[in-house]
Amino acid sequence: MYNPDIHKRRSIRLKGYDYSQAGAYFVTICTKDRECLFGDITNGEMQLNIMGTVVQQYWNKIPRHFPNTAIDEFIVMPNHVHGIICIETNFVGAIHELPLHEYKRQRRKMLLPKIIGWFKMQSAKQINQIRNTRSNPVWQRNYYEHIIRNEQELNTIRKYILTNPLKWELDEYYGLHKS
Repeated sequence: MYNPDIHKRRSIRLKGYDYSQAGAYFVTICTKDRECLFGDITNGEMQLNIMGTVVQQYWNKIPRHFPNTAIDEFIVMPNHVHGIICIETNFVGAIHELPLHEYKRQRRKMLLPKIIGWFKMQSAKQINQIRNTRSNPVWQRNYYEHIIRNEQELNTIRKYILTNPLKWELDEYYGLHKS
């Protein structure tokens, strides 16, 4: 159980930044314990298994579930996903410059964490049905995000996502599984 006095969790978010405002965000979401669940890399290409297909399908549903968003490049890897989410207009209920206590209370209104939470919950429910397990964690507790600040950075990140399968053999978790 989480105890804030013992488990000094550090926020991964940029302090004071409003994650509901329009912009592009590069996110990486890893599986629990970096377990390779979603398929294999063969000849530099990701071969999705049924669970990887579920992840791909739920990512593609993000703009339908969150109408003021769009998705850009995305890749499912054996034990993580990389993707770009674009928030096209400021989200109603966005927080801008709030005092810290108010920021903590209002952060649940931020759109990016809501999108990631929805994606992780929906995909995990279906994956657990496939695995015939109940409430078995699929995803790690948090995720990594990066605010994309300009077109050059966007293009660099797109290239990184597209070429990620080519670098799989360099990953520390390569070779520890076969789906």
